[in-house]
Amino acid sequence: MALVAGFWGMVGGSALLLGAGIAYLVQLPQRLIAAIMAIGSGVLISAVAFDLMDEAYKRGGFDSTALGFVGGALAYTLANVAVSRAGARHRKRSGSNPDRSQPSADSGSGLAIAIGALLDGIPESVVIGVSLLEGGGVSLVTVAAVFLSNVPEGLSSAAGMKRAGHGPGYIFGVWGGIAVLSGLAALVGNVTLADATPDVIAATTAIAAGAILAMLVDTMIPEATEETHEFSGLITVAGFLLAFILSKMGG
Repeated sequence: MALVAGFWGMVGGSALLLGAGIAYLVQLPQRLIAAIMAIGSGVLISAVAFDLMDEAYKRGGFDSTALGFVGGALAYTLANVAVSRAGARHRKRSGSNPDRSQPSADSGSGLAIAIGALLDGIPESVVIGVSLLEGGGVSLVTVAAVFLSNVPEGLSSAAGMKRAGHGPGYIFGVWGGIAVLSGLAALVGNVTLADATPDVIAATTAIAAGAILAMLVDTMIPEATEETHEFSGLITVAGFLLAFILSKMGG
């Protein structure tokens, strides 16, 4: 089961490679990328509400869930402030506007982008691993949400790296490595929490939920709203509804 968790974690992380490949070959309209971000935001909000928080509450009650949720958001925010100041503030932007693109020309910013991607992806990957603990199937809603949130990040950062003069070996090496680490995070989460108490699993799930929701508000939703304007709410609702339907069909 741990290997299955690792596989699905890599599937979610592979979207970074997909985004990098697209950015290296073509330049997509920024509005299209923002629309993908809006859909991904809706899917992630649904996953947080119905797949993560609800499951955490069922396992550990309100205390473990609330503490984990607030703790995850706080930990993400503090870490995000650090990597943003190091040069990864707009790591999920589509990057088609050079004035707002990721400043990836120097090594410090490149490292910050990579750390930022791990910061975004580790909670998501751990959740994928935890979802397999009871021997059931993986949450397709969570995997889809992780995948959709990673595509714009790969697009943005790879475009910036290409403009900075980095070759395909560097670009795909960075994002391929992070995709592998996403799989390892899911595997480690599954193995580490296999014998954990319900309260610990609940708190861990809620920590990931809090971190994901904080990431959404800090990075994905502002970009989606800025580029899709008055349509961003409608697109996000469509993503939420799709994830809600999938969660109920899977249940």
